[in-house]
Amino acid sequence: MVRTYNSYLRIDELLSLQTPVSEGPEHDETLFIVIHQVYELWFKQVLHEVELLRHCLELNDAPRALSTFKRILTILKTLVGQVDILETMTPVSFNSFRDRLDSASGFQSFQFRLVEYALGHRRPEVLAWMPEGSEEMRRLQEEMGRPSLYACFLRFLAANAYPIPVDVLERDPALPAAEDERVRKVLVQIYREDPAGREVCERMVDLDEGLQEWRYRHIKMVQRTIGMKTGTGGSAGSEYLRSTLFKPLFPDLWTIRTSL
Repeated sequence: MVRTYNSYLRIDELLSLQTPVSEGPEHDETLFIVIHQVYELWFKQVLHEVELLRHCLELNDAPRALSTFKRILTILKTLVGQVDILETMTPVSFNSFRDRLDSASGFQSFQFRLVEYALGHRRPEVLAWMPEGSEEMRRLQEEMGRPSLYACFLRFLAANAYPIPVDVLERDPALPAAEDERVRKVLVQIYREDPAGREVCERMVDLDEGLQEWRYRHIKMVQRTIGMKTGTGGSAGSEYLRSTLFKPLFPDLWTIRTSL
């Protein structure tokens, strides 16, 4: 059989996946579904790129790591831009089908939680949000046992003869990134003396900031749409989302700014 654009991309199957549940259906439900499905596709690509990025850092391949950083950062900008489209949906139009979502909530996005875990934001309580014995829970538990992007970054620095303490390099991978004064001293040295190393550090900061920017735009979109109401699925809505703001994934890379 000759492979065509349609068959290669499985367009017919793809376009059959947008199935509104409201009566009519309500016009904006299709937009809501499309946007969130596209988000999940981009999360899948981010995970794919972060896997490569960790590999590059472990191999001390800075040029390829930097190009991979660029791709991930560009995807994050696209995620932020998509919020503009979602904000064309008014609170009235969203409420016209919101009750049909039942327990469905973006809070349950397994792939976004996996992105957080891969970068280093590892919280055991996230597992409680996943169905017991599910594939989602299995993959999150598996990720908890692997070195995060931040851990790979520290190994990259150690491979370049920077004195990252052994106890930091051997830290339990299930734990979130923690501030460490010894690591900060190394980072300050890199920023002052090593332009190539500093560039990798700055891309880590860009990645952290890019995720925070997406969180902020997501929060403002939720506030515009539902105000302070409880989120779908019983989540805390914008109140919970606001609590996630300004919590860097890589705190030492931000703390050193006052020492440079």
